[in-house]
Amino acid sequence: MKNIVLITGATSGFGKACAEKFAAEKYDVIITGRRADRLSEMQKQLESQYGIACLPLLFDVRDKKVVTETIGSLPQQWQGITILVNNAGLALGRDFFDEADMDDWETMIDTNLKGLLYVSRAVLPFLLKTGAGHIINIGSIAGKEVYEKGNVYCASKYAVDAISKAMRIDLLRHGIKVTAIHPGAAETEFSMVRFKGDTEKADALYAGYTPLSAEDIADTVWYCASLPAHVCINDLVITCTAQANSYSTFRKSN
Repeated sequence: MKNIVLITGATSGFGKACAEKFAAEKYDVIITGRRADRLSEMQKQLESQYGIACLPLLFDVRDKKVVTETIGSLPQQWQGITILVNNAGLALGRDFFDEADMDDWETMIDTNLKGLLYVSRAVLPFLLKTGAGHIINIGSIAGKEVYEKGNVYCASKYAVDAISKAMRIDLLRHGIKVTAIHPGAAETEFSMVRFKGDTEKADALYAGYTPLSAEDIADTVWYCASLPAHVCINDLVITCTAQANSYSTFRKSN
């Protein structure tokens, strides 16, 4: 039977790199996202380049009803999911608490936490049937230390850290692995989204050092997923060499 992985937020950044990594390892891949054109393009790329099957699912993880119905009605041949990568997430704005846009707060909480919960609950019945399930949650170093103007983004990632610990305890009796991976600074579309298209601000975030890449995180996800059945990496923080934590980064001057 083919191994199947489901990856949320798979049309860019960490999710896209993870889909490519698992496809290269001959996993069939279920990819989810909000952009139909990118999903279609990804499906064609993965199937032609790696010779695997790919199922694109178009939905927003914030929509509980659609998430539940879409995943709950997967075709029989796609129900043998062994790995779930909860990658979908975002940061919006970087403002002082008293100046932040509360709509941004709602979007981050609904995506980063509630979306992860909705997808996990929808996929769990399939993981339980396989008897060898693994949930990998993509958190953030922002879920380990709060930094200035991080407020609700940090709070949402602290929640991912907490729910990962809770999942690990509650699902222990089912033999399901739960891994939380917390990346530091990584150069993807993340900062462009956070700064709402402001290229200057996004680029400045990575000035003077080499950040992580999406491929670095995909390699780490794959490593955690490919360990022997009796081994689980519970919690992993990964940064580039120039970064010690969420607020200490060494930048070289030009």
